Amino acid sequence: MKEKSLPKYIQLKKEILVWLDTGKLQPNEQMPSENEISEQFGLSRQTVRQTLGELEKEGRLYRLQGKGTFVADARESESRVETQTIGLITTYISDYIFPHIVRGTEAAIRAKGYRLLLSSTDNDKGRERESLSMLTSQPLSGLIIEPTKSAEGNPNLAYFLALNNRRIPYVMINARYPEISCPSLVIDDEEGGSTAAQHLLELGHRRIVGFFKTDDQQGVLRLKGFMRAHQQEGCLLQPEFVVAYRTEEKAEKPIAEAARLLDLPEEERPTAFVCYNDELALQLLEVIRQAGLSVPQDVSIVGFDDSPLATASEVKLTTLVHPKAEMGEDAARLLFELIESGGAMIPESKTYKPSLIIRESTRRM
Repeated sequence: MKEKSLPKYIQLKKEILVWLDTGKLQPNEQMPSENEISEQFGLSRQTVRQTLGELEKEGRLYRLQGKGTFVADARESESRVETQTIGLITTYISDYIFPHIVRGTEAAIRAKGYRLLLSSTDNDKGRERESLSMLTSQPLSGLIIEPTKSAEGNPNLAYFLALNNRRIPYVMINARYPEISCPSLVIDDEEGGSTAAQHLLELGHRRIVGFFKTDDQQGVLRLKGFMRAHQQEGCLLQPEFVVAYRTEEKAEKPIAEAARLLDLPEEERPTAFVCYNDELALQLLEVIRQAGLSVPQDVSIVGFDDSPLATASEVKLTTLVHPKAEMGEDAARLLFELIESGGAMIPESKTYKPSLIIRESTRRM
């Protein structure tokens, strides 16, 4: 127990919830005695009793007179709940394209008479763990999950194993942890990155900078496609023309690198940008303006996702389409196939082919 600022019974409660959520203790299995827990964590029996009492009130434990305390079975309480619940975990909820995904999911879920319970990880692995713990602590019919920083491994594997052990079906959207076997819905991000670069190469651009967030699979694959297009075209790609960054760096690194590259002499300066998403493309539009240049006369720019931001500025962005609402609806459909078959039939995953929408931000050299 490391969170010293929290009351001791809260620290203990978090530890026991990990036991329950990761399947270390199974439904209807007897808990260690108060004395055993007290000795293990160096706490008073009163603190242990207070913690167990809270978990009992919350329905995570139950007590049998003269026998001890046992782990509650969420599936038993689920059968008594009239309105079934689907959980949706995304990296963000209210920002960028995520409201469209949520609306698509919610419409499909409500049509089936279910309710939707939302949680956001803010693209943080620790918060993903908290979201999984929070949602699975209550009766749940299924989960739709967007992996957090999917290119950086899965430290929360125990929670996914617990979902499997409790027979809670789930699907993944936008990316998939490679070690997890479940239906997924993703865009062909590699093809998207290649399409964006190929569009600019066909317009005669040879100094193209790619900006990619590489702590998720989407960014890694878009970068791969970007590089592939250059190789296929026989166009050398300078190392400084690939800008990789992490989530924590997205507000500073790509902007600083773009400004630096635009400050090069005209014969060395990039003539085009491929951006990880429309959000970044809009930020780089401003960097280009501040450098005294214009889009697309001096610099062409391609975004990704066809978000509302793509048409929010005076220069309408050339961008690649993300299915958004369709993905949310399809995720709900796949999940219901899992639920209704009791897991006997595993629906096929779906990969969306990205299409390029050409607007005002790109032009021929």
